[in-house]
Amino acid sequence: MLQKYDVIKRKLLIEGDGGNDDIRISRLLKTFLKWCQSPDSEESKVTYQRMFSTLAQCEFSMEKSYLVHQMNIEEQNKYEELQSEIDKNINLAIEKIAACKCELHKAKRIRRNRQEYDALAKVIEQHPDRQQTHSQLEELDRELKSMKDTKESLQKKLDLRRKQFHVLVTAIYELQRLLEEDEQLEQEADTDHMDM
Repeated sequence: MLQKYDVIKRKLLIEGDGGNDDIRISRLLKTFLKWCQSPDSEESKVTYQRMFSTLAQCEFSMEKSYLVHQMNIEEQNKYEELQSEIDKNINLAIEKIAACKCELHKAKRIRRNRQEYDALAKVIEQHPDRQQTHSQLEELDRELKSMKDTKESLQKKLDLRRKQFHVLVTAIYELQRLLEEDEQLEQEADTDHMDM
């Protein structure tokens, strides 16, 4: 298959654009052989000129094919350069995209942190500041001390009232005992009186 391809490629290169160069070369060869065998005459001079004309056409076609081939090589080189430049630009774009992704990630993280900071700031603003809290604590300490003092004084009063109540209850019991003794004495006196 490769040999057929090479033959077709060579034939196309030889034929050029018109595809007639192979035929021209065959005719030129035949004409040259006839010219070599023919005697020197006017017709042989015309044939000689025709051969040079055909040879010039073949050379022109060959030169044209060579130039087209060179142009194709140059275009191929330019396309390769363009491709390498495009590949380079693609790599640069990929690097830029990666850098932009990093920046985007950083920006998202910064934004998320700022949102968290704002939320914390709102929560902090709802609470009183340190001086206000300190003054409230001092006020509460004073109230607590005052309540402790009040509790102690009330406890003392309660103890005093208990003692007084205890003295009163003791006095009542003593009075009741005395009354009961008096009643007993009166009853004994009444019974003694009756006995007499």
